[in-house]
Amino acid sequence: MKTDHVDMKGFVGILIITLLWGSNYPAIKITNAGFSPIFTSFLRSVIASVLGIGYCLAIRQNLFHRGSLLFHGLAVGILFGLEFAFLYLGMFFTDSARAVIFIYISPFVVAAGAHLFLGERLSPLKWTGLFLAFGGLVSVFYGKPSHYNRLMFVGDICEIVAAIIWGVTTLYIKKYLAGKMHPINTFLYQLVFSVPVLFLCSYFVETQWIKAPGAIQIASLGFQSVIIAFISYLAWFKLIHDYPVARLTVFTFLTPVFGVLFAALIQHEQITAGLMAGLLMVCAGIYVTNYTR
Repeated sequence: MKTDHVDMKGFVGILIITLLWGSNYPAIKITNAGFSPIFTSFLRSVIASVLGIGYCLAIRQNLFHRGSLLFHGLAVGILFGLEFAFLYLGMFFTDSARAVIFIYISPFVVAAGAHLFLGERLSPLKWTGLFLAFGGLVSVFYGKPSHYNRLMFVGDICEIVAAIIWGVTTLYIKKYLAGKMHPINTFLYQLVFSVPVLFLCSYFVETQWIKAPGAIQIASLGFQSVIIAFISYLAWFKLIHDYPVARLTVFTFLTPVFGVLFAALIQHEQITAGLMAGLLMVCAGIYVTNYTR
């Protein structure tokens, strides 16, 4: 049942989803100890794709379209695959607390891109959000942990590239797919068509796909594939069907908060003053950029 505001049920739903999304970053670090990072993302997409296809068949939803929609679905899947190749590879080198903040500059890429290419003018409030995000990015870069090295810098750059690709993917969907197909199909296109992209990236970049995974690494892979990539995104699509998407997006600032919290609790990562300042600025930026009266 659609509503024009986010009630308590909707808030609890988005709270759980953002908590799960935040926990995904330490989970990636755990899995990277047993599998190569891009290959992990490949396995994740394969498992989630099988579940997504099964779900579509169960609800009797057409799996694929024809013509231009199929082409745009393929383009979205390629972008999605590249995004996660950079995201997972970057997580091999940098801390999960840094990664989750860098990834969440994506909403600002979307805001700036919509202003430039989709005719959605930026209000003074949204400009403020963009400046806050940039300030947060600079703060995180300067708030280096004591063990920072060149490889962590490479990981940071990979996460920023992933965030930019995520933003470009969102803009592409808004331009060519939004309102033209069921959201589950957009979701499925991203998963299915990312599989060959991730496989090729892993084939050419990684030499050893499987290291010595233990039970915790396998469980973490299952968590990322089933709970995050399938169930949480299905729940998200259900929420955006029932509630105004702009009002839900305001709450996504909670994801980097939970991500940093879990990084400290699970990975025992060093949380510097610069990282905390960057987290606050990025979260504030996400909130004011998406805020609507």
